[in-house]
Amino acid sequence: MTQDSTATTLAAQAGLPFNADDVRQAARNIAGQVVRTPILHSQTLSKITGADIWLKFENQQFTAAYKERGALNALLQLNDEQRAKGVIAASAGNHSQGLSYHGTRLGVPVTIVMPRTTPTVKVMQTESVGGKVVLEGETFDEAYAHARKLEKELGLTFVHPFDDPVVAAGQGTVGLEMLDDVPELDTLVVPIGGGGLISGISTIAKSINPDIEIIGVQVKLYPSMFARIKGGDLPCGGDTLAEGIAVKAPGEITSQVIKALVDDILLVDEAALENAVSLLLQIEKTVVEGAGAAGLAAVLSHRDRFAGRKIGLVLCGGNIDTRLLANVLLRDLARSGRLARLQITLQDRPGALFKVMHAFDQHNVNIIEIYHQRIFTTLPAKGLITDIECEARDRKQIEALIASLTSQGYTVREAELA
Repeated sequence: MTQDSTATTLAAQAGLPFNADDVRQAARNIAGQVVRTPILHSQTLSKITGADIWLKFENQQFTAAYKERGALNALLQLNDEQRAKGVIAASAGNHSQGLSYHGTRLGVPVTIVMPRTTPTVKVMQTESVGGKVVLEGETFDEAYAHARKLEKELGLTFVHPFDDPVVAAGQGTVGLEMLDDVPELDTLVVPIGGGGLISGISTIAKSINPDIEIIGVQVKLYPSMFARIKGGDLPCGGDTLAEGIAVKAPGEITSQVIKALVDDILLVDEAALENAVSLLLQIEKTVVEGAGAAGLAAVLSHRDRFAGRKIGLVLCGGNIDTRLLANVLLRDLARSGRLARLQITLQDRPGALFKVMHAFDQHNVNIIEIYHQRIFTTLPAKGLITDIECEARDRKQIEALIASLTSQGYTVREAELA
């Protein structure tokens, strides 16, 4: 590192809500109470991306997410009176579980306010680690407002999921461990929701190596921090696989840190997230949620940007619904050409389907399901549409089958994914 870069970093950190010493103190505070997760090199992902990829497995925490670190650091700051009365938070995600787990372990009552629309599984997960769940409001904003109301009425201590220097410093211990274990990393790619994780990581990482590049990642549906830092008024909303970073209003404290220390913020789409989740399961045999795969999605989507870099990726969480994970994997197989759904127009007469089956047999394409449609179609009464779901070795095998059917006079349309 150069003297100029060190001076620039120190100047940028001056006046920020917390500093590298706070992150180091947080590391001492939580030592032995959270998992010191491994950071491992991925040969296969490195080959695929053209970069040197190192993965920090925060999905191996007890509650399967890094959020435990900040929550625990905040709990350890409480005085005896605050511990006795308890803490409260508004969260329907990983923060609720991390705070509930460590609060219960330390004997601190924890109340979590969630919207009434929160999936039952998330309520049950939070209750299973000791949290008391209060369902209030239809949106997160309404739940948040109710939590702040209960904070005052009951004398509880509010623990913000990201916009708190103590919480963010705790999250920064992820970066401290990464650079302790692999000091030669020159780039860290970190998901951004409210900004707690990346503000903590950038604070400690820039202190250790001012020349290191810190890249944030948000989903295109929720570019709140991207818009805050880069300027502009971008819409936020929609169903995203990365609900863990689907934040409409970024933190005020975290925004200050990100503006000063983060080098760039990239956006990724849903297809890239799905691909990254699938790759991590297939290649690394590890389950991550959508937010946890955002870093890899960014590297895959911007290969030229990261080519040749030594990159640390934070797999920040692994809490994904099993049904959703199954859908993601099947959709990835469809995108790769191993699964397909072909819509074929036939004459409604004996033997018509048999002739089509013969083509599938010739091309060694396995049929999974067949659907007939005779009524709701614009075809003549003697015509029908059949949808055939099938699996093949690869895209070329499907294309060869389609070409063969087309050459025999069939009209074939392949269903496409977004």
